Amino acid sequence: MKKLKNSELDRLDINQFKEARKSPIIVVLDNIRSLNNIGSIFRTADAFLIEKIYLCGITARPPHKDIHKTALGATDSVEWEYRKDGLELIKELKKKHQCLAVEQTENASLLQNFQPEPQQSYVLVFGNEVKGVAQAIVDQCHGVIEIPQFGTKHSLNVAVSAGVVLWDLWSKLNKN
Repeated sequence: MKKLKNSELDRLDINQFKEARKSPIIVVLDNIRSLNNIGSIFRTADAFLIEKIYLCGITARPPHKDIHKTALGATDSVEWEYRKDGLELIKELKKKHQCLAVEQTENASLLQNFQPEPQQSYVLVFGNEVKGVAQAIVDQCHGVIEIPQFGTKHSLNVAVSAGVVLWDLWSKLNKN
């Protein structure tokens, strides 16, 4: 097998990305501390044609060199918006979208068991690296998705969690 060069990958340019039909997925990053995590999530959002990212609370905003270092230009392709209050944003978004916190809660749906509706749009809420998604936001969501884990650690890095959940949801929505 020959490793492909970037020029052989047939990727969209930024204008093509902006015109492309997006996945019916919105990402909310609420109070994310690490600029590297923010940049990584932008890059993942670009990979799966995510509709939009909302940055809330203390979550830093582009342009910033540490976000750019991991986003590698995805802050230019993925639509984003800053909102100060994540809770108010979720109250607004839940009127039109299915809002799901990615968290560990009672009665959470395990990721492998979650089956998205094909015509539904989804909002995925990712929270602070230490405290997770705020309880008030969890309370406003339609449901919770949990990534099962089998080792000794209690959680995954938020950028890793976003990658796992976005890939899973994208693949389920695009299985045809």
